[in-house]
Amino acid sequence: MKPSLSRRSFCRSTLLGGAFASAFATALPTALPAVEPFPHSPLARLRLGLAAYSFRDFFKEGKRKAGAKLPGDNAIDMFGFIDFCAEHRCEGAELTSYYFPPDADDAYFLKVKRHAFLRGVTISGSAVGNTFTHPPGPKRDQEVASVKKWIDRAALMGAPHIRVFAGGMQAGTTPAEARGHCVSAMEEVGDYAAKKGVFLGIENHGGIVEDAEGLLAIVKAVKNPWVGINLDTGNFHTINPFDDLERCAPYAVNVQYKAEMKSKGESPKPSDMPRVMNLLRKSGYQGFVTLEYESAEDPWQAVPRILDSMRAELARPV
Repeated sequence: MKPSLSRRSFCRSTLLGGAFASAFATALPTALPAVEPFPHSPLARLRLGLAAYSFRDFFKEGKRKAGAKLPGDNAIDMFGFIDFCAEHRCEGAELTSYYFPPDADDAYFLKVKRHAFLRGVTISGSAVGNTFTHPPGPKRDQEVASVKKWIDRAALMGAPHIRVFAGGMQAGTTPAEARGHCVSAMEEVGDYAAKKGVFLGIENHGGIVEDAEGLLAIVKAVKNPWVGINLDTGNFHTINPFDDLERCAPYAVNVQYKAEMKSKGESPKPSDMPRVMNLLRKSGYQGFVTLEYESAEDPWQAVPRILDSMRAELARPV
């Protein structure tokens, strides 16, 4: 007698099935058991945070784009970034994984944890640059191992959340196969994160998660209470990004606020901050709203001004 399939095994095999592949984008939400949104409160609590990525061109160590200039007099490290957060009254600091020294060990991460605590700053989370769309094999295993390593580091620092990516399309695979590979990898790292007490938030980051439908399909397929959405307010480039944000907000475990938004076929425009914050309040979201600054203006000039505007908006009576 063949063993019965678990719900998870059934969902994975369904995702990868050829007959199902062509209709994945529309069929998945109804073909799988519904996953309930996170139990948010009618009284939303929005907390101000800042992502280290906002100062990506100024970190002394870590990942840089090819051809990027080395930081000059304004060069900082993660300790300096935490100090900046404290000085600008940010409750949370998102410590992007890219900007830690490559040889950082457990002692280093504990030192960072101690520094943040003594400065009165909560380490709200981290962010990694993974790709989960590889088929089974060494590349997929390497990506999974890297995310697990950062889950361990987040737990060590007391960080409750890590932003993860779905990943771009790989050569020779279909969109349905890419989604299936992503779900499989997310199931594995999600189970590992749950044991460590760390949430994983899949970001709306183009490709197979370019709109609410694609992103929600993956989150619902994973069905892990420690896996949700890292909701980036500037990353839906659809006809009406606010519709996508509204659909995804109930599943958000972290929010990254962008100073600009871009609708399909249009140029970037300044974000409507009150509208974004009201949408989050309406959803009952409780957690960090973390500024991830990507605009052209010098972040040393722009970030303090935007933080002041966010702080005023978050404090506004509703």
